[in-house]
Amino acid sequence: DSGAIGFTSDGLVAIRDRAAVPLNERRNLEAAVADENRDRKAVYREIAVANGHPEWEGDIQKTFAREWQSNARNGWYYQDAGGTWLQK
Repeated sequence: DSGAIGFTSDGLVAIRDRAAVPLNERRNLEAAVADENRDRKAVYREIAVANGHPEWEGDIQKTFAREWQSNARNGWYYQDAGGTWLQK
């Protein structure tokens, strides 16, 4: 809710504003974002493989990106296709 992170246009999350998090918590934030993205990539890959089309991974990621953005709470941030941060 602080706006520190947001949904990227490729179905991942990214740190949008490091200043929104106290300095002593930034390493934890970086680790949490890295863990979340690793898990998301694994899910996208597994869905593609389970459907017998590993080449669909990019399309699945884009589909999830749209859903993450659509279901985001008001006030949360997301990136448009050009990478610009927008607030819902």
